[in-house]
Amino acid sequence: MMPRMRKWPAPLLAAATSVCAVLTMLAAPWGLDAPWLNFIFKPLTTLLIIAYAWPRGGSHTVPRRWLLAGLWLSLCGDVALLWPQRGFLPGLVSFLLAHLAYLVAFTRDGLRFAARPLPFVLYGALAAIILWLLWPGVPAALRIPVLAYVLCLASMAAQAAGLALQSRGTPGQRRGAVLALGGALFMASDALLATNRFAGPLPLSGLWILSSYWLAQWCIASWLEPAQRPGKPS
Repeated sequence: MMPRMRKWPAPLLAAATSVCAVLTMLAAPWGLDAPWLNFIFKPLTTLLIIAYAWPRGGSHTVPRRWLLAGLWLSLCGDVALLWPQRGFLPGLVSFLLAHLAYLVAFTRDGLRFAARPLPFVLYGALAAIILWLLWPGVPAALRIPVLAYVLCLASMAAQAAGLALQSRGTPGQRRGAVLALGGALFMASDALLATNRFAGPLPLSGLWILSSYWLAQWCIASWLEPAQRPGKPS
């Protein structure tokens, strides 16, 4: 049985999440130049995505638990990265664990890990290219954690794409496609973050990194079945 939690309408949560995300991005020097906004609205944005995911899941109890675990671990990573230097490694570990939690969720819906090999080949090649381009700028102390992280991230995105392929022609096809988009957006967001950190500053980096990140998390949360409306047969 799911823990009780007040269910807010998805459009309201989407609007609130968008406002908080915009306020976080405006904290940058090119915006309001108010770093304190990050400490309020960055965690709050992810909390709103958790609130959106919480009542979802339907009969997928085990995937729901692991997906929520991934979101909570992502929140830990968000908080750690509020301190970009000291918090980078704890944030990296938090997000690595989040991707592992997502992987467990995505292998509890009838699809074995890497059962669809094509997405793994494509994401593996993409991850190798990204690492090859950025490797010279990665400090020696971070190379093993970064390598482990990229492996987990690419695997998560590939497994999400595999679920989308499996769901074709079923009632969950749309949710599968949204999940695959979430995996791709997460890969894009972290590639931008790594480029900005290890290769050189990107123009408006916070805008592109955070917008793609929260869209990715929203898409991943949307993979869970919507909660049944009162009086609607299951």
